[in-house]
Amino acid sequence: MKKAVVLLSGGLDSATVLAIARAAGYTCHTLSICYGQRHAAELVAARRIAGALGAAEHREFAIDLSLFGGSALTDASAQVPQQPGEGIPVTYVPARNTVFLSVALAWAESISARDIFIGVNAVDYSGYPDCRPQFVAAFESLANLATKAGIEGERFRVHAPLIDLDKAEIIRRGVALQVDYALTVSCYVATDSGQACGRCDACRFRAKGFRNAGIVDPTPYV
Repeated sequence: MKKAVVLLSGGLDSATVLAIARAAGYTCHTLSICYGQRHAAELVAARRIAGALGAAEHREFAIDLSLFGGSALTDASAQVPQQPGEGIPVTYVPARNTVFLSVALAWAESISARDIFIGVNAVDYSGYPDCRPQFVAAFESLANLATKAGIEGERFRVHAPLIDLDKAEIIRRGVALQVDYALTVSCYVATDSGQACGRCDACRFRAKGFRNAGIVDPTPYV
């Protein structure tokens, strides 16, 4: 079986991606990033999901992006919006997916994995520039230019299987692959026990996805 590194945030999208990678026959090595986010509930959820979906290995990597600020997700004094807005929201974390994929690439090269999975989505998302197909393609090109394995012809692939799906389609795909969404945490300001606020962008997209999919939302709300 081929090895893959799967970025696993603990949320709905990344859990679905892990299930997709597993169903495609990959031995999955899951990676969560502790980046100075507002809560650790999603990291706890990622551990649960990795176990439930049969990851071969789960690791957490710590890098404190709160040192730089610039995001409501890493600055506890900043307000997370509770109403839809325009433009790129304050919950954008500068260069987050570039940092995450770079760490995943380093681990992948070290364990001779040539496939990396990430749960970015360009349909039901908040307008983040690092969730677009152009970004994924550019990073894959970088991976093959910047590594020993790439230079020696062992091509890396960055998979973003949710990139063109809406939330309802993602949820239906996950349910078909037996993902237990009750294990996941998507809320930007979840409590320590994983209860969701029900008002932030992440909660709104998630709730709408379950409604449109015709599936009961298992999210525990405050």
